[in-house]
Amino acid sequence: MSRTSIIGAYNTKFGTFAKKNRETGEITDLHSFYDLIKEAGLGAVEDSGLETSDIDAIWIGSCSPSLFVNQEHVGPLGVEVCPEDFRFLPATRVEGACASSSVALYNALYGIESGRYKRVLVIGAEKMSLLNTKGVTHALACSSYWPEEGGKGMTFPGLFAEYAKGYKAHYGINDREMAEMLAHVTALMYRNALENPLAHFGPGAVPEKLGLFSAEAILGMPEEKNPMIAEPLRLHDCSLITDGAAAIVLSAGDAALKSGARPVRIAGIGHTTERLAISQRPNMYELMAAKEAARQAYAEAGITAKDIDIAEVHDCFTINQLLCTEALGLSADGRSGYDYRDGRFGSDDKCGINLSGGLKAKGHPVGATGVSMHALLYKQLIGEPIGLSPAGKTPQTAAVLNVGGSAVTNCVTVLRRED
Repeated sequence: MSRTSIIGAYNTKFGTFAKKNRETGEITDLHSFYDLIKEAGLGAVEDSGLETSDIDAIWIGSCSPSLFVNQEHVGPLGVEVCPEDFRFLPATRVEGACASSSVALYNALYGIESGRYKRVLVIGAEKMSLLNTKGVTHALACSSYWPEEGGKGMTFPGLFAEYAKGYKAHYGINDREMAEMLAHVTALMYRNALENPLAHFGPGAVPEKLGLFSAEAILGMPEEKNPMIAEPLRLHDCSLITDGAAAIVLSAGDAALKSGARPVRIAGIGHTTERLAISQRPNMYELMAAKEAARQAYAEAGITAKDIDIAEVHDCFTINQLLCTEALGLSADGRSGYDYRDGRFGSDDKCGINLSGGLKAKGHPVGATGVSMHALLYKQLIGEPIGLSPAGKTPQTAAVLNVGGSAVTNCVTVLRRED
């Protein structure tokens, strides 16, 4: 079991921080990539109770800044969080598609476990809104297997639609049942995000304006409001193009206790990698590598799925929320859609899933997503939830399942409250 803890966390507001002139095409950046990194980094250090001078190293996760904001060599931007104290520190950028910042977190963890560092700042950030839809689609497609997928016109909705088709066929689910299952996931995420002041689709956003808080409301939308993107996935099955950042401070066990902070132990991790091309996978109805990552994390933490009180899973598309729920063992294989349809996994459930609103409604600034999941669960476990919390209890054990690409990079973390 790891002796490393999270002792501070910060999540920026998620949203579209750009103003676009439809007539001229001019785009004004309202909160830059650089601003987001600095805000998150300083916020996490302040939340930890440390001084910036206490930090030994920095890791940043970012998926595709060279395409989104024309910026490579992102590691040094961590120094700009506080140049007076961070100049000359080791600062490293990590890329793992949508799991970039979870992989950055794991690398920081290894640095602490090696004994080289005591306290490390980990930041995840992405600025997506400066590109048009075509540009974003291209940037994301670069995280697929280009020769067979992105280079042939396959998009990420298309890749996850292949999982949806495989799931339907393997478990004998008809079109209407699948539509209902996915709509229940969407509605739950929209209801959860309504309570999250940081969410892209939070209070006052589209779901509230349109009243999209039930599966019936989503299924009843006219075609032009919820068009098919990649059968069977519609517009409201897809996560959002979002700007945002999040950061956490990791500390070695002894340093965490001495700091007087509120530590949450990283009790176990699992990090696995699937074949990049979907054509090379044995099946397209389960997240086989994610299941193995969960097995590893649970074994290290000494828990089973029944011990998990709250989870954040990677619902880049609603079908992936079903697959992730099963990969963590929170539903039996082939049953998660029925469980969501029956009202499971809300704040009053034994295990609430994506009480933040998830990627679907909180937003999915791809490089920030992994650290955001950890940051928000940290806040849940110390009793300072941002948005919804499990009804009537402070959770003790949490799980993160963050995936990169078409469920290629799989990161499962078990977090445990330290009293």
